[in-house]
Amino acid sequence: MDMKEINRATIARFRAGGEIEGMHRDKLVLLTTVGRRTGKPYTTPMMFHRDGDRLLVIASNIGAPTHPDWYQNLARDPEVTVEVGEETYDALAIPLEGDEHERVWTMLKREYPFFADHETKTERVIPVVALTRR
Repeated sequence: MDMKEINRATIARFRAGGEIEGMHRDKLVLLTTVGRRTGKPYTTPMMFHRDGDRLLVIASNIGAPTHPDWYQNLARDPEVTVEVGEETYDALAIPLEGDEHERVWTMLKREYPFFADHETKTERVIPVVALTRR
């Protein structure tokens, strides 16, 4: 399975307004970060959870021992671009910390049990990132 090709196809279908096999379009966001080494824009499709005016994205990396590239990019430069539904906007990406992280992470594992499974596969704390429109 070539994840880069799957992501490219998902991004193209999302931007064309089409259905995306195996995914719920209304739960999908395209997040564009700036590469920490290249300075180039990188777009990653991922699920999100709406939390009031902000979107929450989860850097589970399916339980891998390291954070996903998109998370490492926004940790260096939190100014991102969000594509959700028919909207595109600039946002600030801020990882949740402390009590807020614990509260939100507990809720997300209850709502989406596969995140609890991801957590059992890694020793790292899985980041939850709030995307807030700029």
